[in-house]
Amino acid sequence: MTGHVPRHAVVIASGGLDSTAAAYLLAAQGASVSLLSFDYGQRHRKELQCAARIAGLLGAAHEVVDLTAVGRLLGGSALTDAGLAVPDGHYTDETMRITVVPNRNAIMLEVAAAVAVATKADAVAFGAHAGDHFIYPDCRPEFFEKITSSIRAGNEGFLTDGFQLVAPFLYITKADIVETAAGLNVPFELTWSCYKGGEVHCGTCGTCTERREAFDLAGVADPTPYAAGVAQ
Repeated sequence: MTGHVPRHAVVIASGGLDSTAAAYLLAAQGASVSLLSFDYGQRHRKELQCAARIAGLLGAAHEVVDLTAVGRLLGGSALTDAGLAVPDGHYTDETMRITVVPNRNAIMLEVAAAVAVATKADAVAFGAHAGDHFIYPDCRPEFFEKITSSIRAGNEGFLTDGFQLVAPFLYITKADIVETAAGLNVPFELTWSCYKGGEVHCGTCGTCTERREAFDLAGVADPTPYAAGVAQ
C-alpha cells in the first residue's frame, strides 16, 4: 500500500475475501474503517450478509447502498441477469467476460468517495488484485490511476487533507492475499466468493476456482464448505 496509513477509510466491502482482507489490513495498521456494500441486484446477494457479519466483528459501521434500479439497466452480465448462466472454469478464461458488470467499480468508488467527503474520511479502499486484471478493466492499475484523478478533480476543495484511494493488493495475487489474510486472522469461513448465489459455494465457477487455487498455493487450510461432489 502506498501513501500514509489512513485515519479513517471507507472500504468497499463485498463480503468477499479480498475486500475483507483489505479491511482487516487497514484496521491492523491502526485505521478506523467503515464498510460500504452495494446491492445492485447481484444473484449472489448472500455476500451482503457476509459483509454485515464481518463489519460486526471489526466493530465497524456498515451501510448497504441500494443500486438495484441501476442493476436492472445493466443487462448482459451473468451477475445481474438471471437468464444467463454463470460459467464454470478458471477466472482468466474468456468465458468469464460474461461476469463483467459494466462500470461497476467506477460507480462504487465514486459513491464511496462522496461518502468519504461527507464523513471526512481520508481514504477509500477496495480489494482489486492482479488476478482481476485479465477480465476486469476496472481492476487494472491504469483504471486505478485515472479514477483517483477523477475523484480528486470532482471533489477538489472538499476532500480531507491527505485523501487517498487505497488498493493494497493491486499488484499481488489471490494467493498472496490469502497468505496475508491468514496472518491477520481474517475469518475466511465468513467470506463469500461464489457468483452462483447458492447456499454454499459451488466450487466450480470462476471465483470459486480462483478461491480454491489461492488457498492451495498459499498453503493455507481452506475452511470453505463447497457443494457436494467438489473435492475439499
